[in-house]
Amino acid sequence: MIFTIAKKEFRSLFLSPLAWVILAVIQIILAWSFFTSIDVFFNIQSELSTMPNAPGVTDLIISPLYEVASVVLLMITPLLTMRLISEERRNATMSLLLSAPVSISEIVIGKYLGLLFFICTILLLIILMPLSLSMGTELDYAKLFSGALGLLLIIAAFSAAGIYMSSLTENPMIAAISTFGLLLLLWMINVNSTSAGDNTLSYLSLHTHFTAMLRGILNTRDIAYFLLFIIGFVTLTIRQLETQRLQS
Repeated sequence: MIFTIAKKEFRSLFLSPLAWVILAVIQIILAWSFFTSIDVFFNIQSELSTMPNAPGVTDLIISPLYEVASVVLLMITPLLTMRLISEERRNATMSLLLSAPVSISEIVIGKYLGLLFFICTILLLIILMPLSLSMGTELDYAKLFSGALGLLLIIAAFSAAGIYMSSLTENPMIAAISTFGLLLLLWMINVNSTSAGDNTLSYLSLHTHFTAMLRGILNTRDIAYFLLFIIGFVTLTIRQLETQRLQS
């Protein structure tokens, strides 16, 4: 039943004009960033050839692309998650869904997986850009796929927070704005951290864990953080809907 709900949600996303607009906007922005980085690389290539241990294509083109993608998706994900539950409540179809012979856990996980399938489509289109460079140069595939894994985990974390915020209100726009505010806070929470006492803020920052994977460092600490973040917000969403069902 979970995959049936996921399939329905995935199909409904592609039936929405908003999803196609989002796909187009993401590709235009990232393609511009990608080709700009290539142009900069060609301009400084002669200087790089004289430097010992100079950064390569992966460091100067692919990593910045992933970094830009993470920021773009931080702004875009709330638009994808805002309708997952709040629209069901606004259209008064949530009560029908809750009365169906499926558990709330199946509903939430199914909707979340449907969104993840759509996000994997976006991620695949992003990864194809740096992979195209392999036809003309050597790439650091370990760093490339480490960054791609980090991008997948951070988008999954964005989505988990978004589906929870969507469960708190009937207004999709409020859900989108509150999701963006929460994600921006967790992204920048350690921006002014300068002392050792700020380790807690650094650990809570989404950007800290993503940056480590972007550098090619696969640490179980970072992966565990994202998985706990995702599981935590999905669980909160399930609890929130259970509370709403008991109150109705």
